[in-house]
Amino acid sequence: MAHNSHKGWSVILLLVFGALLMHDTEVKGPLEEAAIGSAGVVGPHVVCNTHQQSGNWVALTFDDGPDPTYTPQVLAILRQYQIRATFCLVGREVRAYPDLVREIVADGHRLCDHTMTHDEHLPDKSDVRIRWEVLTTLDEIHKVVPGVEVPYYRAPGGNFTRRVNSLVAGWGLQPLGWSVDPRDWSRPGVTAIIKTVDRQLKPCGVILFHDAGGDRSETVAALKQIIPALIAQGYQFDFPDLP
Repeated sequence: MAHNSHKGWSVILLLVFGALLMHDTEVKGPLEEAAIGSAGVVGPHVVCNTHQQSGNWVALTFDDGPDPTYTPQVLAILRQYQIRATFCLVGREVRAYPDLVREIVADGHRLCDHTMTHDEHLPDKSDVRIRWEVLTTLDEIHKVVPGVEVPYYRAPGGNFTRRVNSLVAGWGLQPLGWSVDPRDWSRPGVTAIIKTVDRQLKPCGVILFHDAGGDRSETVAALKQIIPALIAQGYQFDFPDLP
């Protein structure tokens, strides 16, 4: 009897542990999920590193655009230093500002699908809705720049899940996270943005910035100091990795 009781408790504990594990891995931030994804638990890996795997490399990424005020300023800074970055575009902004999308592509930057409406609750939506959010954005981009490559998908709010990752991977998109988040969208101050980048950045890192979605004057001001500082430290600029 004691032996059977012990086996019964073992089965119960395993079932409880399994349920907790499933719950814990369903919704993760990009950094957490990147680590889990590499072990094959959450599904398609969320990239948080540059294509170059060693040395002082860094990738700059910009979310939520294009924006008629701040995207041109960011492009001018990147052009000054001959840097190519990745722009995560929102479909409704692509539709509103097509000339800026053409300018981004003409300067040699890469594009990333950031959904049509920037719905941060996308994981709660149906597959049909997710498909509309992602593929309509691709359609809007290709209307403006036919044939342009859009290799990445970035989840609004960093809300990556196994289901959404698997869907977008099936549509040929690589989930793109980040390793450095200065939370510039919250307007913490230019000094705070600079200090966070300096503290969090490691070689082959991916930095998350925003060129749209609000007042991004602090981001622009911080970039004017961050980029020359990175160059002085020996950093070179790369794109996020692709499989």
